[in-house]
Amino acid sequence: MAVTTLTAPARRAISSGTEDVRPTRRRLGPGKPIRFGGLIGIAALLAAWVVGSATGLLDPRTLTEPWTVVATAETLIENGRLQESLVTSGIRAALGLGLGVAVGLVLALVSGLSRVGETLIDGPIQVKRSIPTLALIPLLILWLGIGEPMKVITIALAVFVPIYIHTHNGLRTIEGRYAELAETLGVSRTEFIRHVVLPGAMPGFLLGLRFAVTSSLLALVVVEVINATSGIGHMITLASSYGQTDIIVVGLVVYALLGVSADAVVRLIERKALSWRRTLAS
Repeated sequence: MAVTTLTAPARRAISSGTEDVRPTRRRLGPGKPIRFGGLIGIAALLAAWVVGSATGLLDPRTLTEPWTVVATAETLIENGRLQESLVTSGIRAALGLGLGVAVGLVLALVSGLSRVGETLIDGPIQVKRSIPTLALIPLLILWLGIGEPMKVITIALAVFVPIYIHTHNGLRTIEGRYAELAETLGVSRTEFIRHVVLPGAMPGFLLGLRFAVTSSLLALVVVEVINATSGIGHMITLASSYGQTDIIVVGLVVYALLGVSADAVVRLIERKALSWRRTLAS
């Protein structure tokens, strides 16, 4: 004989003689997650590229065929040129991203947890936010030259602003009732910051991290195209000088793979760290 297990709400409804009218699924939500949904759009784009190249709609002189790009990538891998450029670009992006995240997070904490810190820090950062990082490159070249420090600092300047903005906003938008409850319970300021403020600001920080990853790749492309002697951007610049569109597309695909992979890692961290949140996406 099969035994049917009832949920707690259903048992309460039966015992009280009322009907449980709660919806079994969210009718107004976006629906169930689609497995591998993030790859469907990319696959459709690749399919359009293949069809356009095979039918002649895309001129090879404008956009190289995908099979030619694959063959070119294999050649670059065999002679070690692609790996060398990828390692150089990856180190630059990682150093700039790490430095920018650290600086932005520290400034956001100081500004978000202290009125004095906000008075001293927030204004200059808003000024920096209004000035595109790429506009600072001529000045950075005069100060630091065209070596690696200039490239890393340029990436860090592009990264720390979104980290600061979103983390600071996360700190300041925590509901005041939590502070009132903590004061009622006699919680110290250190414990309040550790157990309430920092976890509450985590969604803002992770959102800023996603923007920071994109900003780091954008700055990486620019610093490697300007006055660089190595890296993916330098490889693309040389290919542009000789009209080698296949190598250009290989470099762009590498940049795209770096961006998609980094964003996927941040999303995974976000799902693990914020598993307690109940949102439409979940």
